Amino acid sequence: MRISLILLIIFIFNVIFFCPILVIKAEAEVNQERSLAMEDVKSSLFVLPALPYEEDALQPVISAKTLSFHYGKHHRGYVNKLNELVSGTEFVGLALEEVIEKTADKADKTAIFNNAAQVWNHNFYWNSLSPKGGGKPTGKIGKKIEADFGSYENFVQQFSQAGIAQFGSGWVWLIEDAGTLRIIKTANAENPISQKNGKAILVLDVWEHAYYLDYQNLRSDHLKAVIDKLINWEFAERNLKRDK
Repeated sequence: MRISLILLIIFIFNVIFFCPILVIKAEAEVNQERSLAMEDVKSSLFVLPALPYEEDALQPVISAKTLSFHYGKHHRGYVNKLNELVSGTEFVGLALEEVIEKTADKADKTAIFNNAAQVWNHNFYWNSLSPKGGGKPTGKIGKKIEADFGSYENFVQQFSQAGIAQFGSGWVWLIEDAGTLRIIKTANAENPISQKNGKAILVLDVWEHAYYLDYQNLRSDHLKAVIDKLINWEFAERNLKRDK
């Protein structure tokens, strides 16, 4: 009888002391698994890259207000919408370039394409600008501009005119195609990746949200100011040297 009582006391002690520990350990393991799962989800999401300069760094050519709306509302909106659209699809975890290639010209994937391409285009656009940019380029890119357009002045005229001539929303690009620099314009979210049209070197945004708060309908004034003061020729030089 005494032995049975002792065993009962030991059993009760173990239940009281060890069960909570086992429960806590089990909960910790579950939480860890959830945390790892969340990390996997986060790592597969498309993110909004930080700007390569402060929001007021491009003034007076592009105001802080315009940049804040453009980056914080429009660009961020494309990123958020893209993550919403690709959730649970085969596009989760892919690079933006892959998503663009796989959805271009696919009628049932138009929304995914538009948002993926606009995220990529804006990522490229912010780097095409610099507070210390503008002016006549030097280095390899400067020589290529002279060789392929005849002069820097010819390039400026053609680049500006292409941007002005783009009807409605779109982009004007400097690309390299088969070793030659060319200027192209694309509508809406289209870009050189979706069109399989050369290698992007620089881009300017001619959607109205890129300039309307500062220039209203004077797109030509916006383009002239950006080309004169903000074009990031160092970025162009790096793109010219990369393989693709």
